[in-house]
Amino acid sequence: MKIALLAAICYLIGCINPAYLIGKAKGFDIRQKGSLNAGASNVVINVGKRAGVFTALFDILKAFFCVKMSGILLGDMPTAVAFCSVCCVLGHIFPFYLKFKGGKGFASLGGLVLGFNFKVFLIMLACAILLVLAIDYLCIITTLTCLSFPVIYGTMTGDYIGAVLILGLGFIIISKHFPNFKRIKLGTEARFSAMWHRDEEEERIRQNLAKMDKTDKES
Repeated sequence: MKIALLAAICYLIGCINPAYLIGKAKGFDIRQKGSLNAGASNVVINVGKRAGVFTALFDILKAFFCVKMSGILLGDMPTAVAFCSVCCVLGHIFPFYLKFKGGKGFASLGGLVLGFNFKVFLIMLACAILLVLAIDYLCIITTLTCLSFPVIYGTMTGDYIGAVLILGLGFIIISKHFPNFKRIKLGTEARFSAMWHRDEEEERIRQNLAKMDKTDKES
């Protein structure tokens, strides 16, 4: 009962979605604009960088809080801690009050990593920054993180059931990025460098969309 109650609390904490709330405060549903995602990157697109940074930090910290709270209350049960922490991220992805259509969960997964071990978080963050600057597509970094962290967690803790739970969460997060992979193939996915070259990136995407439209008409 204790684990079930804590898991429910973590899920409800995860359901607090700042991206959606900021959008509502601005008079629109964030899930109907930009990338159609209730997450930090879409807040940057539709509201601004400051709001996007706040959203990312909130999503990270709510998962971090759940990991630490679960660790204090269930410290001798690492699998239960992993389960409750995963429930927080699932709350972000599937919030009940938004008809289970929330964010993609990557920032909250980062909070899970931070709560587990801040040194691992810093190392993975440094690797992610280097890779995203080289690859220029954030969804690829998301995939690599989702696949690598469960291995790191299982190796360091010996909690292989918890590692499987985190891996299952990773697959859910990766599946949420399938549209991004499709847009990369079509040349219509915004690159990470759009943060600094927004006008040029929007023009590139418009040109690719125009080519696709022309091809569809010719066919």
